[in-house]
Order: sequence, then structure tokens, then C-alpha cells
Amino acid sequence: MSEERKWYVVRTAGGKEKKAKEYIEKEIEALGLGNYLTQVLIPTEKYYQVKNGKRVLSERIFYPGYLLVEAVMTGEIQHVIRNITYVAGFLSEGKDRVPVPVRESEINRIMGRVDELADQEEETVTPFIVGEAIKIIDGPFNGFEGNVEEILADKKKLKVMVKIFGRKTMLELNFAQVTKE
Repeated sequence: MSEERKWYVVRTAGGKEKKAKEYIEKEIEALGLGNYLTQVLIPTEKYYQVKNGKRVLSERIFYPGYLLVEAVMTGEIQHVIRNITYVAGFLSEGKDRVPVPVRESEINRIMGRVDELADQEEETVTPFIVGEAIKIIDGPFNGFEGNVEEILADKKKLKVMVKIFGRKTMLELNFAQVTKE
């Protein structure tokens, strides 16, 4: 096999990236073409969101409606992938619809981004700014409103000024206990 493996972009039905990946892998395995197509990748990123007052790690797809495949692009591989359920075709050019390989620099950027996010434990982005109006969504002061006075980013906490019984009181709260007003 003298041809070289390259990365190609496969278009899929929106929201069906995982199913398309599964179908491609099963079909390639069933036909014994594993030495031509080595990887099917759905680039994803991890992020945190607040659900029921708790900080939850979630995952989302970078490029909805697209997969990356590493393959030696033979006519047979093209035909097999194009005819799989939920696959709309390749990112291609010209009337012949020849699949265009993704530049190595672009793949390294995408792969680096995927690896970087897999290794990264927590985001260091501070979602609040001083003076911003917030609402407390968890804890004994649930439902109270106030303003951010200070941000303790290293501890992921905020110092918030709220009015309790008509008096201003300083509270220290976790990022997950508050939401933007």
C-alpha cells in the first residue's frame, strides 16, 4: 500500500454524528477495510454548566454536522462512506466531487485542541465581573439578589453584597451558587 493516509471531512445529518461514526466503523470492519480507514473522529470540547445548583461537566461537538476520517482515499472507501446512513458526503471540490484532504496544520490544530481540552481539568475563565448583578440560586440565601464586590478566581468564589432585612451584608459564594441577573 503505497498511498498515504490523510484526514478528510465527512458531512453528516445534524445531530447524527455519533450514529454516522458508529455505522462507518461497523461497515469498514464488516468489509475488512480497516487497513485503509484507521480513525473516525468527532472533535468535541468539554465545558461546565450549572444544573440544579451543581456544576456539571458537559461535552459539545466543535463542528456539528461533520466528522473527520483518517483514510487512504480509494474509490471503494469513498463509495462505502458515501452510501452509509446519515452521511451526506465528503467536503469536496469540482464536478467530480473529489474529497479534499485537510491540511496537516489544520488537523494538528484540531487534534491539539481536542487533546488540550481532554487534559484540561477545569476552565480558568471567570464568568463574572465586579459590579455585575447576580441572583443566588443555591444555599440558604436562595432567591436573594446582589452585586459582585470581589472575585476570588483561584477559589472559584465571589464576594457578593446582598440586602438582608434592609441591611447590606457581604456573602462569600461559589460560582455554582449564583447566576447572572
